[in-house]
Amino acid sequence: MTYKTVLAALMAATLAMPAFAEIKVSDPYARASTAMATSGAAFLVIENTGPEDDRLIAARSDIADRVELHTHKEDANGVMQMLEVKEGFAVPAGASHALARGGDHLMFLGLKRPMEHGATVAVTLTFEKAGEMAIEIPVDLERRPMHGQMKMGN
Repeated sequence: MTYKTVLAALMAATLAMPAFAEIKVSDPYARASTAMATSGAAFLVIENTGPEDDRLIAARSDIADRVELHTHKEDANGVMQMLEVKEGFAVPAGASHALARGGDHLMFLGLKRPMEHGATVAVTLTFEKAGEMAIEIPVDLERRPMHGQMKMGN
């Protein structure tokens, strides 16, 4: 094989490879309601800077027995309920998806230790296309929700 043949084959293989979502996470924080709480939550913004849509499909952490993708939804009686979102959260190409209080979030169930202010929580996010991403989420028990936060459905 000549040098030109090898180079042409490498270039063709590179161009034939699928484009993957490029995921960035910003503004993460986690909290629990009390020191004795058995559950907690994490909030963050997921940005997809790549050319292909992706989806957050799972999360895991050693701080809890399980981590679920959750949202809040209003029932027919106007009561807000927290529900697991088994299909995950879409993160379209060139867009972002906020996991925020009162909306979509990561739910830590069966906490194995307290979520102490100033500590960090190691979390692995799993995306349909981008794969796994390990992040450190600071615990911030003092942070308040944004004033005038958008309500679900708006």
